[in-house]
Amino acid sequence: MPARTSHTAAQALRVGGITPLTTIDFPGRLAAVVFCQGCPWRCGYCHNAGLLDAAAPAPHRWSEVEQLLHTRRGLLDGVVFSGGEPTLQAALPDALARVRALGFATGLHTAGMYPERLQALLPLLDWVGLDIKGPPAHYDAITRTPGSGDRAWESLRCVQASGVDYECRTTWNPTLFPPADLVGLAHTLADAGVTHWVVQRCLAAGDVPSTSPGPLQFSGVEERFKSLTWRG
Repeated sequence: MPARTSHTAAQALRVGGITPLTTIDFPGRLAAVVFCQGCPWRCGYCHNAGLLDAAAPAPHRWSEVEQLLHTRRGLLDGVVFSGGEPTLQAALPDALARVRALGFATGLHTAGMYPERLQALLPLLDWVGLDIKGPPAHYDAITRTPGSGDRAWESLRCVQASGVDYECRTTWNPTLFPPADLVGLAHTLADAGVTHWVVQRCLAAGDVPSTSPGPLQFSGVEERFKSLTWRG
């Protein structure tokens, strides 16, 4: 018989999608991904554009998530909340608490647009993947939202102060800023104390992925990180 879910604040979570198993979204863990509906930023290269509208009907209920997790106990290590922007939703703290009560580690993918909300969530998290869109000077153009860079960098400081495990992630669109600025961002992150950074090149239709680390191959910046992963 499927597990029953009692009525809690988590029931209000707008779930835009569920991935039952991932090996890449929560470092070192087998995890499920819960995609949360809604995001106030409008990055032109967003690969989850279908999740942007917070008012759109959510295709899944929270009860589906809990039922899945009950069947995956002992098989999965953790659950990642992604989006969209998960911190947009007031139901997220209760959802995280319920996932932890089931024995799963908790991860969060966030662009850091709500530093205060992120700060309150950190005690409920085992890992954070913080999306750093680009150098501070390019942030407003990338997100189409004034002041977005200040929020993201404040969120980085909150995560670092918390002691929660984290990595920074950047999707590089060459039409938005050049390779030299990407290398400059690498140094900015290293100066800020970031030790784990994942960079992926935003591919347009028809582009062929490359295993070459592009400009980072000869920048000499790799040695400033404990891990730097290029996906291009």
